[in-house]
Amino acid sequence: MLQQQSQFFRKNNGVFLQHYRGFCCQIYGMNDIELIDQVRKGNMNAFTFLVNRYQKLVVHIVGRLIQRQDVLEDVCQDVFLKVYQHLGKYRRESKLSTWIAAIAYNTGINYVRKMGNEREMEPDDAAVLQNLADFRGDSYEREDLHRYLREQIELLPVHYRTVLTLFHLEEFSSLEIEQITGMPEGTVKSYLFRAKALLKEKLKWIVDANSLKEVKEIVHEN
Repeated sequence: MLQQQSQFFRKNNGVFLQHYRGFCCQIYGMNDIELIDQVRKGNMNAFTFLVNRYQKLVVHIVGRLIQRQDVLEDVCQDVFLKVYQHLGKYRRESKLSTWIAAIAYNTGINYVRKMGNEREMEPDDAAVLQNLADFRGDSYEREDLHRYLREQIELLPVHYRTVLTLFHLEEFSSLEIEQITGMPEGTVKSYLFRAKALLKEKLKWIVDANSLKEVKEIVHEN
């Protein structure tokens, strides 16, 4: 199995972020548990399909933690290597997406710590607000507002932009985000509230509070 694993990752080096096509209908129709069973039996096609199913989730999470594009793909591949290595430890106590998201989060956050960027872990809201740019212009196109929001989300501290992504983009509950990140559910809710409050503050002169529903739409765009 280890030899198969090594060959698989060498063969697929650099392609985890691509969409895979051409797998048989039988694999395509499998649910997560059936795919896992196939992977445990050594079916590497099943694992490749599993990667394809969850690659966007992993890229979203790792991409919010790590904003260096030159290392993003390597870290995502490391995530899927860990998924493969530890698949036998998956106990089905949570959704597979939650389990994979936790691996992605922990892999990404460990990289952040390794690079010495822990100053972002305990954000100072006053400093964050100062760092965000005011939206300028008496008139604006919808696309301008979308672009502005995407840029500002990227400027938020790592925990803020991560919980925004997990909650709005991937639609995990606050309890599931607690399982993924290890943050208490109350902290997750606090980060969500504070992140959106900071964005609202920058938008208050051009949109009303209800318009921050735009955030959910914005984070669906990449």
